[in-house]
Amino acid sequence: MKTSRIFRIFMMALDTFVLAFLRLFRKFTHLFAYEPSEETLGWDLPHATELTKPERLGIRAELEVNGERVESYSRSESIYFDPEQPYTDMEGIVTFRGDNFRSGGAYGTATLRARKFGRSWDFDTGRLEKGYGHGFWTGSGWTGQPLIVRWSDEMKRAMNLTPAKKGKKGLVEAVYSTMDGNVYFLDIEDGSLTRAPISVGLPFKGAGALHPSLPLLHLGPGDSGPSEDLYARAYLYSLTDGEKLLEYGGRDPFALRKFHGFDSSPLFHEATDTLIEPGENGILYTMKLNTAFDPVLGKLTIQPSERVKLRYSTSRSSEESYWLGMEDSAVAWKNYLYIADNGGNLLCININTMEVVWAQDVADDTNGSPVLSIEGGVPYLYIATSLHWTASPRLKLADVPIFKINAVTGEYVWRRTYFCNTIAGISGGIQATCAVGRPGSNIEDLVIFPVARTPQVRAGILVALDKQTGREVWRTKLKRYAWSSPVAVYDENGNAVIVQGDSVGNLYLIDGATGEILDRMALGSNIEATPAVFENTIVVGTRGQKIFGIRLR
Repeated sequence: MKTSRIFRIFMMALDTFVLAFLRLFRKFTHLFAYEPSEETLGWDLPHATELTKPERLGIRAELEVNGERVESYSRSESIYFDPEQPYTDMEGIVTFRGDNFRSGGAYGTATLRARKFGRSWDFDTGRLEKGYGHGFWTGSGWTGQPLIVRWSDEMKRAMNLTPAKKGKKGLVEAVYSTMDGNVYFLDIEDGSLTRAPISVGLPFKGAGALHPSLPLLHLGPGDSGPSEDLYARAYLYSLTDGEKLLEYGGRDPFALRKFHGFDSSPLFHEATDTLIEPGENGILYTMKLNTAFDPVLGKLTIQPSERVKLRYSTSRSSEESYWLGMEDSAVAWKNYLYIADNGGNLLCININTMEVVWAQDVADDTNGSPVLSIEGGVPYLYIATSLHWTASPRLKLADVPIFKINAVTGEYVWRRTYFCNTIAGISGGIQATCAVGRPGSNIEDLVIFPVARTPQVRAGILVALDKQTGREVWRTKLKRYAWSSPVAVYDENGNAVIVQGDSVGNLYLIDGATGEILDRMALGSNIEATPAVFENTIVVGTRGQKIFGIRLR
């Protein structure tokens, strides 16, 4: 329901007063620890316990294969994401947060002598009329992460780069899909165009994804456009010539939810040439692409087959509340996929049979992606929620949870909550994906989350929690709340700095071990988007219709 601006200002003032008053009488954060129902070892395969059986949440799954309803399914070629092997051999960031663990948005190491921001460039983007109501989609929104790759010489020769960029040694290209309906290709050294933009005409909020070894781009609009034929659907484009190869998922009759959007950044399983994409319509899509690439002719083709769709329903989801649909990006470990949804469910799915193995209640709308961390040989998930369904009816206040979850059983390890507020649909809580400390680094024991709309309505904090216990190690107060995800950047000695944007355009550089603010740069407008970092260069867009390239020094 749309509310007037005066009413929203009044409610914000009231909530500011209420939050300040409540701080005198209650703690704004709580920590809960849980005992496991069984011991977990590193070689155990995911399975449900009495606490995580899918039927406890009323989950019912249905399958469609090549357009036909089926009762069961077994993939013709088994998918296995080897935990010991990298997701891609390409130099760069090819999907949201880099890989199938969603482990980080930085590639390589940075030379950090001054630990300050350095010189920058900017590139203008635009806006796109919304498909409903009034107003425009502007600039780069949530999650808004660019993809960044240093292409091989063979790949550059096959692609439609400008002559100058095709011949540039060591070219590093940012691929940035934005909410003005365009995909921009930029040289991260100076922000100049490397090839002509791709114009689609639909708002791109999510990051999209590149194939791990081929010049193939997946795009997922987060909403429909201003005309009847511009309804949301997913796309595959060849980056040899910019040709559209496939569109799918639009107004899918198999969907139980009316709304269709594709903010989720997909995964590609290279060995079986399979695409895996969750949809906000409540369908998990997979398809074998049968890709053919001739680098000499510069031609890439696909012939999709084995198109599989998994849809699900729960006991509490409807068109009115606890919506079906997946807006975050999935994690893959071995032959298991982990994905949360708009209705407060975290699912573990056997990707080879498309069966729901276990399900856990994470309470509320989940927009930040889960992140997988292997600790002592056992996989764990870190995930948090935004504040939506669980907010109090009038003042929109609630405790928002951050979880550590055993990825084998789905059981809680610990849960930490923060008391937050939501105003006029601009979510409090956690919209972001956490930064998990890399093994061997000075933050290997930490997981870092931004928490929005706490302890005041417009304020936010960045917190570092101990992985083992959930104890708060440090806390940094931001000038305003943040939806942008923190990015951990490491130097050659494994010392981390955190790059974090906020909702009024401040980009922070923060010491990863202590939370000390080292530098701040004003970019002029809301940084909803998540930065990506290639060695010493940060690339990030703002709602102010700018993309920035910023050097770390």
